[in-house]
Amino acid sequence: MNQSARAVTAFAVMAALLAAVGFGQSWSVALVIMNLCLISSVMAMGLNIQWGYAGLFNAGVMGFAALGGASAVLVSHPPVTQAWAAGGLDLLIGVALFVVIVAAGFFVRNRLPAGQFQRVFMIVVVLVGYWVGRGFFASAVDAIESVDPVRTGFLGGLGLPIIFSWLVGGLFAGGVAWLIGRIALGLRADYFAIATLGISEIVVALLRNEDWLTRGVKNVTGLSRPVPFEINLQNSDWFVRMIERFNARTLAVAPDVDRQQMLTQLVIEGSGIFVKLCYLGLFLAVTLLILGLCVRALNSPWGRMMRAIRDSEDAAAAMGKDIVYRQRQVFILGSAIIGVAGAMLTTLDGQFTPSSYVPLRFTFLIWVMVIVGGSGNNLGSVLGGFVIWFVWVQAEPASQFVLSNIASWFGEGSGFAQWLLDAAPHMRLLLMGLILLLVLRFSPRGILPEYVRETR
Repeated sequence: MNQSARAVTAFAVMAALLAAVGFGQSWSVALVIMNLCLISSVMAMGLNIQWGYAGLFNAGVMGFAALGGASAVLVSHPPVTQAWAAGGLDLLIGVALFVVIVAAGFFVRNRLPAGQFQRVFMIVVVLVGYWVGRGFFASAVDAIESVDPVRTGFLGGLGLPIIFSWLVGGLFAGGVAWLIGRIALGLRADYFAIATLGISEIVVALLRNEDWLTRGVKNVTGLSRPVPFEINLQNSDWFVRMIERFNARTLAVAPDVDRQQMLTQLVIEGSGIFVKLCYLGLFLAVTLLILGLCVRALNSPWGRMMRAIRDSEDAAAAMGKDIVYRQRQVFILGSAIIGVAGAMLTTLDGQFTPSSYVPLRFTFLIWVMVIVGGSGNNLGSVLGGFVIWFVWVQAEPASQFVLSNIASWFGEGSGFAQWLLDAAPHMRLLLMGLILLLVLRFSPRGILPEYVRETR
């Protein structure tokens, strides 16, 4: 089976599985899975740019996704005026002093001759600046977090439409990736992986503990949405008429007494599906746009250069390529895409929950998606996002159904039957490992392997 036929077959199977969920469970569940599959696919494409194009082992996917999620708060949440009045000025002074310290450090390094005097002077500048700035910053944080901490206790955001946060999330993640690249790129692959993992944990720890910025573990709820609210749709005449037209036959045979009650229930169910379809349209547009750009980049001279660096850094360096610069470039691009996906996920959830950012969900699963889909193949990353997230979501209910039927053979009170029922929630981890092992054994390059076009 050639590459095109394999791709068509794989996506057809996924479409059939999603349709089965729609008919067997509900279309609302199927649409939720599809939306999360699209977001996971975007994250997988971001990681694929780093690993599949350039061979960079990024173990800090979680941190970049969290930065994207935080951007949704900082962009869309209305500013908390009381908090700004209480500590905003001191906070701005603290930030300004930090900028001055950095500028002074660069000035000393560039203007004074290298030696012991330069080092001593830089240490004095940093310590004095830190001591002065820390006083303003600490007092500002205490004042901000004391402003109605049950509901606010943070500065809020800009009050802009949340869809702008998708771009801002990419900029945040790309900026942090640039900083990491300046520090860690050029290290050996295993050290670079450790550095990205450690920095991602630092990012998440800051978001969990700095209440003045994103409320920390108290979470931020009620974020704005780029789609209508269900309750607004249910009270809209045009939407009620649309649902009535779609279900005209069902309503025609219903008794007059039950017709209005049935219509109300259909409107409630339809509003949820309509909102999920709106999200689906937005996420699908972003996924297709990023997929198209990634494919174009991969097939360009830039993409061929990145694969050459991945395959042999020494040979690429001998051809005059700046290895570290190009790796930093691709690392920033991939991280920015992951940041966009993180903002999309927070938009879908409608809340920002820093404690939910764990390596299992936002690093390990994304890596499994890239490996199973096909490292170096953008379409394979999309497929991996669909396959792995679908299995991750459906593994527990499917295992519960199968193991419950098996346990019924042993009768009530059986210790083995109870053990089977207790094991059902953990089957998703077993299935993830099993899928990964099977793919590595029978298709080590993934379901859709990397395709390298021959040039003459």
